[in-house]
Amino acid sequence: MKPALKQSWALATNNTNNTNNSMEMQKTLINRERLLAMIPLSERTIFNMEKRGQFPRRIQISPGRVGWDADEVAAWINARKSARQDAAS
Repeated sequence: MKPALKQSWALATNNTNNTNNSMEMQKTLINRERLLAMIPLSERTIFNMEKRGQFPRRIQISPGRVGWDADEVAAWINARKSARQDAAS
């Protein structure tokens, strides 16, 4: 039996472009399972939207694993909500 999939990963990256800032940035990545629970679209639709630049791009974590930046996905959801509110006005 496979171990349960982790719901998110933390990816720490150093900001090497700014020598005055020695703080590390933290990004939370979500896996495919969690993404599909958040976004009621099929995997194929999400893939096609990524290719057209209409959805945040996946990040290759390892040869068989991808994730999405949780902040980018949240921003995409918020943009959709804003568009809905603007259309109602």
